[in-house]
Amino acid sequence: MFNSLTLLAAVRPDFAARYEKNLSESRLFDLKIVNTLSDVSAHLKQTVPDALAIDNGLDGTFEFIQQARLHYPRLLIILVDEEADFALPGQADDVSIDPFTNDDLVRRIKRLMADRQMDTLRADSMPPIREFSKQLRKATGEIGKGQAAVSACRELGYDYVALYRLDNLDPLKISLRAQDGAQNIHSVAPKQGTDDDLIGWVAKAGQSRISTKDDTHTHPLIRKGRFAIGAGVPVGVANRYGVLIACQEQPNSITQQNVLMLELLCTQLAALIARET
Repeated sequence: MFNSLTLLAAVRPDFAARYEKNLSESRLFDLKIVNTLSDVSAHLKQTVPDALAIDNGLDGTFEFIQQARLHYPRLLIILVDEEADFALPGQADDVSIDPFTNDDLVRRIKRLMADRQMDTLRADSMPPIREFSKQLRKATGEIGKGQAAVSACRELGYDYVALYRLDNLDPLKISLRAQDGAQNIHSVAPKQGTDDDLIGWVAKAGQSRISTKDDTHTHPLIRKGRFAIGAGVPVGVANRYGVLIACQEQPNSITQQNVLMLELLCTQLAALIARET
């Protein structure tokens, strides 16, 4: 049902060997184990796994999950609390209190992945997706489809949308191709992405990300206070075309569901641009 999934497990050092033994046997995961939340943060800045299993015994777990949920909206998070008889997931996607009995943790991750795939299939048939596809098919050429895409995304209620074309990953070369928003923003919008901003991070990681002013890799317009929050979404996976950026003036106004919709739109855009090129 699934190809190998990337799983990051953050557990106390004395639990690591047990996680290695039990999770490696499932053959479902490309597994990496770390022992501190600082290690998790460092890993996420480089690449976002399919799922994160996090030990509730690590200091600051609740606050860490809150921040991870904000910045990595599509990351599946499973809280593991083996010292509780009953636990609630909070802002995690699920909770396991007995992770290795009857492969409880593995089964929960598989179910969450299956649910996500089903949600994606349902969303793919939504009217906004169908209408978006129609608009893209009518547009001519790569530039025309890019402009149609940012205009269609703007119609979803975003204050500013931009599309960047990736020409090279190392060294990074990614350039503005289309934008839609207030005219006074057009002139100050970054024409290139860098390794230190949201555009470059999404391009290199190939993962979606929500960013605010306090985030290390944020968008320059957010850093300058022009917008409060933004989402970066890769356009294309196997054949990486570029990055879509969508920004809002209202804080906390971009959700996981919003990111899912943008990802679906970017999938449609990547497929149609591939036919043009």
